[in-house]
Amino acid sequence: MHLLRRALLPLAAGALALGLAPTPAAMAVAAPSPASPAVPGVPGVPGVTVVTVVSSDPGVLADATDGPCAYTPTPDDPAVRPVSLPRDPTPTPHRGTVLVTFVTNRGSIPMELDRAVAPCTVQSFLHLLRSKFYDDTICHRLTTYPTLSVLQCGDPSGTGAGGPGYRYKDELPTFLPPSPTDPTGERVVYPRGTLAMANAGPDTNGSQFFLVWADSVLRPNYTVFGRILPIGLRTLDRIAAGGVRPQDPGAPLDGRPAKRTHIEVGVRIT
Repeated sequence: MHLLRRALLPLAAGALALGLAPTPAAMAVAAPSPASPAVPGVPGVPGVTVVTVVSSDPGVLADATDGPCAYTPTPDDPAVRPVSLPRDPTPTPHRGTVLVTFVTNRGSIPMELDRAVAPCTVQSFLHLLRSKFYDDTICHRLTTYPTLSVLQCGDPSGTGAGGPGYRYKDELPTFLPPSPTDPTGERVVYPRGTLAMANAGPDTNGSQFFLVWADSVLRPNYTVFGRILPIGLRTLDRIAAGGVRPQDPGAPLDGRPAKRTHIEVGVRIT
């Protein structure tokens, strides 16, 4: 997914971009503002490593789950690391918050997941965390544009094109404020501290997600499922301050984090 295996901005072929999917395996984030060109994605370079959780029971991805989330196998886009489909109970747990953290060599990134705003997304994210899908992976994309400031993670292959071998529906936000800089009224502000899913188009959520380290302007096409706590924001600020290693001369503020960061462990705290 791009901007975020589903990505925040359109990426080059082979990379996941938020809102655009140049290839079936790529996810990226959409353009940050009406006046801003699409920013190509950046596959392949070492960046921020995320500790993943691998499933002990890979299972056979055949039919969609029969619960409300309908996690659906993607045989044309298989898992880059063995993992089963998430449990899909009826009803999906939809109350309360869950505290998780990624520990990196740059500092911890604690996050609060909100079941009320995105129950299927939280259910999937916790499943991948428990399965170690995010262990020893890199955050493959960092953007430092004034209207797009995100760190994208969640692909064990580190290319921006990998995922868990399944997809599920959007749970799009209706509570984000409109962007005062967008005369079309189509874009909203994803505030600093937002945790959201990358995708390759409608209902293509998988494993890739992005962390917003400064207010970013996007169409409301990316599921918000939590927030980054203050300690995590300080860690993201350090990563962003290290700069970007661009992969395209035409996109100098979009690439790999210049300073490699390893996530040592992913933990559910509550």
